[in-house]
Amino acid sequence: MIIPRYLSRELLMTLSAVSAVLLAIIMSGRFIKYLAQAAQGQLDPGVLLQIMLYRMPSFLELILPLGLFLGILLAYGRLYLDSEMTVLAATGMSPRRLVVYTLIPAIPVAALVAWMSLGLAPQGIRMVEQLLNEQKALTEFDTLVPGRFQAMKDGSRVTYVEDLTDDRTELSSVFISEKRMSRDGGKERGIAVLVAEGGRQEVQADGSRYLILQNGYRYDGNPGQADYRVIRYDTYGVLLGRPAVSSEINEREATPTRELIGSELPRHQAELQWRLSLPLLVFVVAVLAVPLARVNPRQGRFLKLLPAILLYMAYLATLIAVRGELDKGRIPMLIGLWWVHGLFLLIGLGLLFWEPLRLHLASRRAARSLKHG
Repeated sequence: MIIPRYLSRELLMTLSAVSAVLLAIIMSGRFIKYLAQAAQGQLDPGVLLQIMLYRMPSFLELILPLGLFLGILLAYGRLYLDSEMTVLAATGMSPRRLVVYTLIPAIPVAALVAWMSLGLAPQGIRMVEQLLNEQKALTEFDTLVPGRFQAMKDGSRVTYVEDLTDDRTELSSVFISEKRMSRDGGKERGIAVLVAEGGRQEVQADGSRYLILQNGYRYDGNPGQADYRVIRYDTYGVLLGRPAVSSEINEREATPTRELIGSELPRHQAELQWRLSLPLLVFVVAVLAVPLARVNPRQGRFLKLLPAILLYMAYLATLIAVRGELDKGRIPMLIGLWWVHGLFLLIGLGLLFWEPLRLHLASRRAARSLKHG
């Protein structure tokens, strides 16, 4: 058991490092997107961490198979480069046994991917959708950041406050610019600008909320024209619209797996096959990566890395394309995504046994030539 433990340790260490790097890259890109929405007042900055944590299982279910694939390529490539694989082959390590030893650490990885794809990822996406629905119900006052010009979600109002209390009830040095539309909503009538020394938020008995401004001016007119109106006020109320919180979850990826089982909808059946395909993907890429990791020490460990990644991308792109065809009902569900796994498994087995077969044929030709020579 020394050799399987050694190979598993090398593989899992490389898998962890590669997966951590890929996760950091993907989450950074998605975090920047959410951070931009928070800067525009579309999201409360306080929920960004929750959203990222809920999205992590849906990232990992795709990262772990790729991490395992790259981990095998890098770990076994180093062993070939250091001639350790040559020593193992001299002691009786056949390609078939190497695949078996590789599948041992792939089993817990596949189990983890299955747990995420069938349970954690749909639940996380559902929680993200609920958070986003709640964010859509926030007014600009809930996401207001002092010292920053902030646009409303529809772009019709821009708000600025110099200071805001921690309980978000009192604010000072207020500036609000709002587009005035005609009653039918089809034509812009100008811009109304409100400036005030301070303000506060008031909630009425019916649940409606108002921003009460104090000691300020209102300017009505069109930019570039002199016919504008100035009104000075001591108290001015601005209604803060608050849409109802929606509990509707539209994304198919958020549907629990138990609801997909037995469903006759093509998109639900395609989604179920996709979730079952991800743990199966782990075993297929493990078989694919073993022969692709075989390198000549004089060629370097990264020689086959690019072709291997292109093969993996072709595998994943084919799965996604066939999934889209399943959604449209163009491919029978009985065939589904399974033929894609079978095709690439055959490719992996072909690559696995091609090199020993080539060496065997070369040795036979050499022996034949020596016999006739």
